[in-house]
Amino acid sequence: MVITAESVGPKHVATMRRDAGGLICVALHPKIADNFCLPYLTEVYEKASSHFNVLLSTHPDDLPYDERSAFSLAVNHRRTFTGITDIDRALTIRELGKLGVKALNGPMVGEFGRNFRSPGHVPLLRAADGLLAERRGHTELVVALAELAGVAPVIAVCEMLDAETGKALSLGAASAYAGERSLPCLSGEEIMRAYGGK
Repeated sequence: MVITAESVGPKHVATMRRDAGGLICVALHPKIADNFCLPYLTEVYEKASSHFNVLLSTHPDDLPYDERSAFSLAVNHRRTFTGITDIDRALTIRELGKLGVKALNGPMVGEFGRNFRSPGHVPLLRAADGLLAERRGHTELVVALAELAGVAPVIAVCEMLDAETGKALSLGAASAYAGERSLPCLSGEEIMRAYGGK
């Protein structure tokens, strides 16, 4: 389930939380991540591992689906209270979208720090530099989709889960959910085909 970050309100967060059920994150274009000076979380762990041995022992070198996790920092906007409520997360996500647009044009690390604190309740996902040419994860797919749609490539994402099977929701079930609500439903292959022809 995806929505442009700038458009997110509390009801969108509630829908993601209730109907999708996965982790609500924000995917960022690599140019924006660079201009915010956001590291991959694994890089932070590597630097800190000399002080905290547990970070070495938990290194994600055995991911069954990928070579590297897209996770960066998790943040709250500085105007939030706990950061976890639908209102607080919507504020954080929306403000990430607004500042992300500005970050397409140059460095914004100072502005980022003035607006957000970490740790927080909104995990940031840093898309690979080459997008779909380098990695074909959900992070890169939604950032590529944003580019295709001509919207800011700062996207709130949440995996849709299936309470019956305990697994990810099937594409058929996701398509039925979308159809009942007049929402578009795209497969990763459709996005890759469209992006390849861009």
